[in-house]
Amino acid sequence: MPDTADVQMNTPTERVLGIGGLFFRSRDPKTLAQWYQLNLGIDHRVWQQAAGPTAFTPFAMDTDYFGSKQQGWMVNFRVRSLDAMVAQLQKSNIEVKVDPEKYPYGRFARLHDPEGNPIELWEPAGPA
Repeated sequence: MPDTADVQMNTPTERVLGIGGLFFRSRDPKTLAQWYQLNLGIDHRVWQQAAGPTAFTPFAMDTDYFGSKQQGWMVNFRVRSLDAMVAQLQKSNIEVKVDPEKYPYGRFARLHDPEGNPIELWEPAGPA
């Protein structure tokens, strides 16, 4: 493993600006795109998201953080108000599990889309 000085010297000066898209397989792409638009407000053609922090974190192969060991990914969406989003989803009979713990970096909740893909909602912590 290279030390910090080596990594800093070899860090590219040009960097990506952010995530330009999230592409994944679906049994019924049209219906799933409609579900994301109806329940989370994501327009599948071009979704203009709010600027803010994005975690990019590889996990160990044996993690249970995403649920099933066969699940290779999980998407995390930032939300303005976790309580308001959870209430909206529950109104549509979508099961949402809110993590009762408040972390230094915010609050979280979990749900699954109709095809079983895990979704994490994140309300970032405000300035202290």
